[in-house]
Amino acid sequence: MKILIIGVNGFIGSHLLESILKNTDWEVSGIDIETHRIEDLLGHPKFSFNHCDFTKEKVVTSREIKSADVVIPLAAIATPKLYVTSPLSVFELDFEANLWVVRQCAEHGKRLLFPSTSEVYGMCDDPAFSEDESKLVLGPINKTRWIYSCSKQLLDRIIWSYADQGLEFTIFRPFNWIGANQDSIHNVDGSSRVISQYIGNILRNEPIHLVDGGRQKRSFLDISDGIRAILSIIEQRAASKNQIFNIGFPENEYSIVELAELIAKKMQPYMPDSNLCLATISQSTNAEEYYGVGYEDVHRRVPSIDRIREKLEWNPSLTLEESIERIVAFYLSDLKVAV
Repeated sequence: MKILIIGVNGFIGSHLLESILKNTDWEVSGIDIETHRIEDLLGHPKFSFNHCDFTKEKVVTSREIKSADVVIPLAAIATPKLYVTSPLSVFELDFEANLWVVRQCAEHGKRLLFPSTSEVYGMCDDPAFSEDESKLVLGPINKTRWIYSCSKQLLDRIIWSYADQGLEFTIFRPFNWIGANQDSIHNVDGSSRVISQYIGNILRNEPIHLVDGGRQKRSFLDISDGIRAILSIIEQRAASKNQIFNIGFPENEYSIVELAELIAKKMQPYMPDSNLCLATISQSTNAEEYYGVGYEDVHRRVPSIDRIREKLEWNPSLTLEESIERIVAFYLSDLKVAV
């Protein structure tokens, strides 16, 4: 079996590539404009890499789609600050470019695994979000933050409709996947996702910005559990056909304040001379001041994972504390401090 990963150097793509090459006999073809996460895998005999922009090199991308058994288009802008500062770029990549990939899969009869997002549920107030029953509730047009959610949701609907023309698909919705190498800890405020941002803030002795006080809650899932779910989808073709799966860890629900406290706790052994008491390193920040005008947040986001548990017998395993411990070790292991 041959898997095509578009965006193979990304957070999910690089972890998926490593796991496939380590644990299966599948071949992988990858497309990306960067290689910093996959340098050690470029010479692997089961991996062929196309160093190009799939939005511009359509001849190359179409060739790779035609030769693949499974297509996984993971290239997308998924950083909240950019939803506000560059909404058209989000739309052009996340919707327009990926729509072309979807149509190529439909035309050439390829199995599509499409990464949707927990954000399609928007401001739904259900206690747990259901793939088939929960309402998808987005904010007003002047809140440009919702262009990411809207782009993904519309593609979900288009993919679902293409099934009538024979497209075989699985849509999966990651709920706050976290792990090593997600973002650089050297990025400026707002340009990374929360964990790498906070680690970088603490290392640089900068305040942790708790947006709107950090009261909002999320359900976090370690990337290793997420990759296991994707592999199960690939392996269990019949059970996954034309399904939508939430992939998350409902019991790993924490507020951003609690997350920041846990990060500081896990960093303490690496920085024994620092005062990592959250009260001394954090400050509340208005969301629009931090991300820009047009931002809007949701209080909590919890998945129902009954479907993937039933159909694929998948369950998450790592607690948030275990996951944060791994992430901190990845970023700080080169510090000359005994742990």
